[in-house]
Amino acid sequence: MLRVFLLLLILATGTVQARTILHRPIELETPSGVLYGSLLLPQSDSPVPVALLIAGSGPTDRNGNNPAGRNDSLKRLAETLAQRGIASVRYDKRGVAASLAAAPDERMLSVEGYVADAAAWGRKLGADSRFSRVVLIGHSEGALIASLAAEQAGAAALVSIAGSGRPIDQVLMEQLSTRLPPPLLAFSAALIEELKAGRTHERIPEPLVVLFRPSVQPYLISLFRQDPAAAFARLRIPALIVQGRHDIQVGIEDAQALKAAKPDAELLLIDGMNHVLRIVPADTQRQLPSYDKPELPLASALGQGIGDFVLRDEQPK
Repeated sequence: MLRVFLLLLILATGTVQARTILHRPIELETPSGVLYGSLLLPQSDSPVPVALLIAGSGPTDRNGNNPAGRNDSLKRLAETLAQRGIASVRYDKRGVAASLAAAPDERMLSVEGYVADAAAWGRKLGADSRFSRVVLIGHSEGALIASLAAEQAGAAALVSIAGSGRPIDQVLMEQLSTRLPPPLLAFSAALIEELKAGRTHERIPEPLVVLFRPSVQPYLISLFRQDPAAAFARLRIPALIVQGRHDIQVGIEDAQALKAAKPDAELLLIDGMNHVLRIVPADTQRQLPSYDKPELPLASALGQGIGDFVLRDEQPK
C-alpha cells in the first residue's frame, strides 16, 4: 500500500508541476499588410525568453508545412520549447497562408522584405514586458533570414537549424546536377548566372517552370545575392548551429562552413536527424515519408540542445 501511495503522490506531483501554456494568436501590422502568427506563452511570474521561429523557403507556413507535405516541425519545436519555459512566436511569412494578403503576388517577395518582417517581429517582442530577451531561430532558408535580421531585431542570440553555409545558387546547382538531364542542367546553369546578374527570363522549359517560373525570379535574384556564411560571420551575439547528420537537403559541410565563419558559435550535430527534424534512416527513399508525418516525434537532442542554449545566459530585463 505504501508503494501504491508513493506512486500516486509522484504522479500527482508531476501533474501539479506540468506547465500551463497559453496559446494565443498574434499579429504584426506592416505598411503593406498584416502578418499572422501564433504565440505560445508558458505561465510565469517573471519575464521569460521568447524565440521567434522563422520558416524555410517557399510557401512554408508557421508550422513548417507546405503543399508538398505536413510535418508540423516548427509547431512541435514551439511546443517543446514551451515545456522548457521558453515562449515562442511562429508566423506565416508574407504571401503565405494567413498572411497571403500581405503579398498576393509572389513578384512582390524578396529576401530583404522577409528580413524587414523578421526584424519588425523581433522589435515587437523585445518591447513586450512579458519577455526577457528575444532569440531568433531560423530553419533552412529561415536561418539566413535570421542572420540578416538579427541586429535590426535586437536579438540576444540566434539559432541556425539546417542553414546553408554557401550561396544558395551553389546549393541549387548541386541538387539539380543529380536530377536533371544535361540539356536542362545546362539551361539551369545559364539561367542562374542571368539571375545572379539581375536579369529575368520569361521563356522557361516546362520541366523547370515550378522552380524558375517568371513570377518567382525576382525573389531568386534577391536570394542569389546573399552569402549565408558572410551574414553569419557578422553576428555579434551568441549563436548555435544545429545540423542533422541525415539531412538530405543541407549537409554537415554547411554547418562546418558556418562554424568556420563564426568560430565562437556552438555546433550541435545530431545523429540520425533529417531536414524536418526527425530521426530517420540515412537512405533518401526511406526517410521521405517523414516529410508528411506530423505524428513523428522530434529528435530529442534538438529540443534539449536549443533549450539549454537559450536558457544558459538568461538574464532578466
